[in-house]
Amino acid sequence: MLFYGPLWLLGVILWHLYPGVAWAFTAVGVLLVPALLLSFVAWLQVRAKGTPRLVWTRAMTLALIGSWPALCYLSDALGIIGLSAVLREFSPWVFFTLGLLWAIWYLDFASGAIETQRLNERLSRGEIVHTATDENALAPLTAKRGWNPFDPHAWYYGRSNGKLKQSTLVSMGYSAAFWVGWSGLLYLATFRGCGEEESAEIPGGGGQYKQIARPQSVKIQKVVRKKFVVNPYSAIKFDVPPIDQVRLQLEEVTDHAYTVGYGGGDGTGGAGFGGGTKGGKIRFIRLQYDGGDWDQEFGIGGDENMLIQFDILTNKQHKIEKNTEFRSIAQLANFAPEATPPFMYMTGQGNISLANKDVKILREYLIDRHGMIFCDNGGSKHFHNQFLAAMNRVLPEIRPVPVPLDDTIHRVPYPLPFLPYVAPHGGKQALGWALDGRWLVYYHPGDIGDAWADGHSGVKPEVYEACYQLGTNVMTYAYVERSKWLLGKQQTKKGK
Repeated sequence: MLFYGPLWLLGVILWHLYPGVAWAFTAVGVLLVPALLLSFVAWLQVRAKGTPRLVWTRAMTLALIGSWPALCYLSDALGIIGLSAVLREFSPWVFFTLGLLWAIWYLDFASGAIETQRLNERLSRGEIVHTATDENALAPLTAKRGWNPFDPHAWYYGRSNGKLKQSTLVSMGYSAAFWVGWSGLLYLATFRGCGEEESAEIPGGGGQYKQIARPQSVKIQKVVRKKFVVNPYSAIKFDVPPIDQVRLQLEEVTDHAYTVGYGGGDGTGGAGFGGGTKGGKIRFIRLQYDGGDWDQEFGIGGDENMLIQFDILTNKQHKIEKNTEFRSIAQLANFAPEATPPFMYMTGQGNISLANKDVKILREYLIDRHGMIFCDNGGSKHFHNQFLAAMNRVLPEIRPVPVPLDDTIHRVPYPLPFLPYVAPHGGKQALGWALDGRWLVYYHPGDIGDAWADGHSGVKPEVYEACYQLGTNVMTYAYVERSKWLLGKQQTKKGK
């Protein structure tokens, strides 16, 4: 098990340095998952009667520390995002509690060893020691000041209540050291190894950014039946047409079949967006944040339905990622500036906790990297207030305004006759944060995520179909705006 320790540590480091990289994810699994088996073996060995309690406690502590990252990894690999979120949320508190318990144990052990040594010294000199009535009976024999924090009679603890002061000081010192160390690890986790950056390139190609006309009905032309009387013995040969001729006449549907996209492209000639690349894909990435249920209806049966419907509603012309994804705010900073996701989807119904570092990353993403937040209120007025407060920190100079129904984002490619919603948790009107004519943030107040989910929460077909169309509009808007930005940067480079 000692030989496995460095391999386990390597797995943890790779997991944090290379999030989302396929080879690293596989390597992490190979390095971390054996910890579960070894933990089980260790439990079998120490559960026998007669095992010293200290040995049992040490073994179980190491087993818990080793298996916790492995459980996080497996929950990610198996798509059990709810379990993964819970494990991550409680990780610091589990490790903090374990460390605190061991710190208290070691404090008691070390201070007891010091006092036992002094007691033996006094008894060897024939002194009578009244430890029950005199808390200073085991004070140092010399007048020299002691600095050892594990010595309850160190001079800075004073002459009364030394053990109480000692336990308080050690607990506070441990707490400060733990949280500083944990924050440092989180900070290091925002950097990727060997200068490698993650990429979310948009699909290259071209297309038009305009409304999709409603498909017209198919009309069957009236069948005209003609009768011919032919003399079979005539010298003239007749080419007799079929007695029944049926022809179908289709009304114009070409406006419905145009390519959804923007501008030119990478020379492939396919559907896409100017400034994109041949390997780019349409991706649906959710934003992971602290404090609440960011993973509400994530993945299969939830927002993955929206990704599938985007493919259908844009006539299956784009390269689409197979699965939806998620990234933490810290991981958002790992993307290359010009290959940052065009939008990040965000939802929930609880708290939104943003550290100052998170605020800085989100602001840079929205303004400097030309990104967009697509937020949906997943179920409460509280989340509405939390999101507005969060955006007030990220974009303090911009105030939210209602997004009118005739705005481009509500009209292209699908003109929406109304703002669809499941329940108006935050009102009945979408809000937006705009800068220089571009929506940086689009906030939907009425839980369209429930309409995307399997079963559609029981809403009528016209409502959940409009919710899919709204999602398509917002996603298309984000990709078009990213395309405009990339094309502008390319023209600027050419002009130099």
